[in-house]
Amino acid sequence: MIRWMAVPMAVTLLAMTAGVAEAREVSPPSSVVRQALDDAWWTGPMLANTAATAPPGHFLIEPYFYDVIGEGHYDGGGVRRGAARSDGFGSSTFVVYGVADRVAVGLIPAAGFNTVNGGRSSAGPGLGDAGLLAQYGLTRFQAGSWMPTTAVNVQENFPTGRYDRLGNRPSDGFGSGAFTTTLSFYSQTYFWLPNGRILRMRFNLSQAFSSNVHVEDASVYGTEPGFRGSARPGSSFTVDAAWEYSLTRSWVLASDVIYRHSANTRVSGTTLPGLGGDAPAIKLDSGSSDAVGLAPAIEYSWKANLGVLLGARVIAAGRNTAATITPVLAINYVH
Repeated sequence: MIRWMAVPMAVTLLAMTAGVAEAREVSPPSSVVRQALDDAWWTGPMLANTAATAPPGHFLIEPYFYDVIGEGHYDGGGVRRGAARSDGFGSSTFVVYGVADRVAVGLIPAAGFNTVNGGRSSAGPGLGDAGLLAQYGLTRFQAGSWMPTTAVNVQENFPTGRYDRLGNRPSDGFGSGAFTTTLSFYSQTYFWLPNGRILRMRFNLSQAFSSNVHVEDASVYGTEPGFRGSARPGSSFTVDAAWEYSLTRSWVLASDVIYRHSANTRVSGTTLPGLGGDAPAIKLDSGSSDAVGLAPAIEYSWKANLGVLLGARVIAAGRNTAATITPVLAINYVH
């Protein structure tokens, strides 16, 4: 069902992309009023982060609330636990502050709660891995110029979420146990369509690397009680293209198209031996995976600095990737 839902969305986005080059070259008729940049209010698409940096002394607060709906529980290590329907309720909040011209820093706290049909749900809400970020703006968009707004971003995720010694509740795993560094390049530009309305586009590239993790007992990496060893999470590469169409000053249609490749995660170690027994060696490999998804959404802004986004991320089943649908609600506030 999820695969077939993705087909019409992909066709629509391809049509939008094909019209961008034409829209840039063709001037609108003289009777068409060209929309002003300050007449379009945005919250940003669901997944692609902005290349613009907060002005010095200003800040952005953007909480996300979501539910990852799929078969089986996917924990902080990316391991699928079981085959029953699961809901991964979660929240993450971007708090970004402009410290100087072109420079911004931020904090990303996260939390979650998992339910599994026919299995044991989380004992209660738990903290996920928290992140810190720093962003530096390279270029800025100017109307009439081909140069987009661009920036580089460094994000460090810290292992604040529980990931091992989970007992008989694997759904209590909300973290990865790893220090993860993500290096990103962000870009953003604007196009005026033949009807005079603005189409904003973002194109982002990210590469993430994780440290080795010491693992004990049941964990998000699929280990069982008595395990002693380590996990080496694979690196991941993500491409995200996003479009936002300004219907009116307050209403915006948005969508992301995302591709993610994750390298193999390897787990190695032993189980504690029984009386008089030897400790058998254990090696687990997740295999590399590829995921392709769409994230259509609608944005509404009451003011230029306050808006809400409602949408859903749809991941089609792929190589070592299960299909999921994730409804999302986000609130965007800039001061």
